[in-house]
Amino acid sequence: MKTKIGGRAKRLRGTPLRGRASRILKTLGPKARAHGLHLPFGIGRKPAKVYGAIGSLEVRLARTRSEVRRAQRLRYEVFYNEMSAKPSLAAQLRRRDQDSYDAICDHLLVIDKSAEPSGMDRRRARARVVGTYRVLRQDMPRGARGFYTQSEYNIAELIDQRSPEYSFMELGRSCVLKPYRNKRTVELLWHGLWTYIREHGVDVMLGCASFEGTDPDAHAMALSFLHQERLAPPEWRVRAHDRLHVPMDRLPKDQIDPKAALKGLPPLIKGYLRLGAFVGDGAVVDHQFGTTDVLIILPVEKIDPRYFEHFGAPDERQSRVAVTV
Repeated sequence: MKTKIGGRAKRLRGTPLRGRASRILKTLGPKARAHGLHLPFGIGRKPAKVYGAIGSLEVRLARTRSEVRRAQRLRYEVFYNEMSAKPSLAAQLRRRDQDSYDAICDHLLVIDKSAEPSGMDRRRARARVVGTYRVLRQDMPRGARGFYTQSEYNIAELIDQRSPEYSFMELGRSCVLKPYRNKRTVELLWHGLWTYIREHGVDVMLGCASFEGTDPDAHAMALSFLHQERLAPPEWRVRAHDRLHVPMDRLPKDQIDPKAALKGLPPLIKGYLRLGAFVGDGAVVDHQFGTTDVLIILPVEKIDPRYFEHFGAPDERQSRVAVTV
């Protein structure tokens, strides 16, 4: 599923756009947005949209292609160097994890500002990206039926049934650099994500979260616990495509130790469950990324209200707390 871009658009892709945005858009016409050339980080250089900060860390949206490339390098470092994803030749040469979705998504970044030069060198500064989330809203080009998750789970049927009452958003490619993998960074990343969700009126988040490794039996306890305790109710349930479906109920209920199962859950999945997320029917083995995936479905209306005390209720425009120390 690659986005086709006309010849003229291709020639413009590498062109510096600062100061020429309006002329370029006028030349390309209304088809530009349909072909993904609305890039949130590509047309002009907008002021940084900062959602919060803790110490030297700041969470904001990527503004430029350069910032997205830094997020792609972070993803490569985590997925390919640290984990067991198998890079293509192009990814190996570029040392970046990238696909056609990057051009049409928004990219939430956690930046370590302490790594930025000061004074005259600031113009050449390359902010260090230490955490990222890639998000695709239903109202963006390729949204809904174009969600990446559709390649593993039949989410199109759920979206058709629930739209337009519910607005969906896909979460993906989440990662944090190892030295920054702590509560402070993860909370800041979630704060930025939650602010973005409220800003755009998103009702449902979904996307794949992963266990490391391609042997589901290695995670039999955790997968069985998810299936038996957090399987989505019928009105929210989504099933993995038949050709990919791997049963999650691998152990009978009397053999499941909830404490051991929770301990075996990846931190990201555990965090989603705390918020009130459900899981889809069936796991999917992703051989390219070396993972066993489960579908996360998180309607905003199902989020535990306790978290609103810290991050703010869904209908509030600003957070109740200043995320700055």
